[in-house]
Amino acid sequence: MNSCPFCDREDEPTALSIGACAPCLKEGNERALQWAQDAHVKVRREWGLPGKIPDTTDGIPCTVCVNNCLLGEGEVGACGLRTNSQGVMIGASEDAAKASWYHDPLPTNCVADWVCAGGTGAGYPLYANSPGPERGYRNLAVFFTACSFNCLFCQNWTYRHGMFDGMYSGPADIADAVDEATSCICYFGGDPGPQAPYALKASARALKRSGERILRICWETNGSMDPRYLDQMVEMSLETGGCIKFDLKAFDDNLHRALTGISNRRTLENFERAALRIRERPDPPLLVASTLMVPGYVDDSEVGGIASFIAGIDPWIPYSLLAFHPQFRMLDLPTTSRKQAEKCRERALQSGLKRVNVGNVHLLK
Repeated sequence: MNSCPFCDREDEPTALSIGACAPCLKEGNERALQWAQDAHVKVRREWGLPGKIPDTTDGIPCTVCVNNCLLGEGEVGACGLRTNSQGVMIGASEDAAKASWYHDPLPTNCVADWVCAGGTGAGYPLYANSPGPERGYRNLAVFFTACSFNCLFCQNWTYRHGMFDGMYSGPADIADAVDEATSCICYFGGDPGPQAPYALKASARALKRSGERILRICWETNGSMDPRYLDQMVEMSLETGGCIKFDLKAFDDNLHRALTGISNRRTLENFERAALRIRERPDPPLLVASTLMVPGYVDDSEVGGIASFIAGIDPWIPYSLLAFHPQFRMLDLPTTSRKQAEKCRERALQSGLKRVNVGNVHLLK
């Protein structure tokens, strides 16, 4: 186990990619925080992305997500999707996206499968095709190859291979992939936020084509999109029986910045914003939260902070705790232990939440 060079704590797992333990980061140790931010600059550049969020005076603004890039001539946005070419923004738009998709038989390995219509039949017969799991139906999983965060522990980091492949898809491609056996579309990645305009347009086309058939629109996101897009995403999920699943990665902002490269302020604000609509359709739940239990970093203390935040909004919001598997730049950490998962679940319940689930249990060591 690596020891933290800033405090020599040997009992705190320390990932070499971050270079500091969680206590030093949460305490605001300036050297530790700078070390972590330098790690993000290095990783982003390795993948052809700008080391820092573009902020060129008089640059073209991109306001799709929290990064609010200002792109000077020839500059690429933080997510790698858009470029300023001679004063014109080119790249991803509502008519072109970096994405791939496939069909998953229901019930599927979804963050919300333990409460959603496809996994449980919640909302039958208005939002589900059967009173139980929708066997015989499928989910159209749309995988976006871009993200507004730079998570060093990313479990789906292979999305990065598609960032610069030059291939784009149109909204009609998603609509064409929806057949009579497709009862939900779930956008994930990467993250749907940076390509929300496309996802919304593609969903509208798919819904129009599906007619009276059930077609739920769902999202798995870090929640950092511009609020105007969040409102449209929530509205679409609310009307169709789908849900929006926020991945709340950490509660302490210093820790969140160290893990993802970005503040969690927009994510928490957007979560509260989405929660304003949950009583309009209690079943199936509109809003679901999840957290990856990263050993040494996202422990029961962090989970307690997140759970208290959620419970303060509504204690019945479902919360899923997910087991971590060493991935991307945090290969030197262990998988989540059963002991850590049990402590996190107990802390979430003690914080006032009524519905807490542990996912990816097969990974627990």
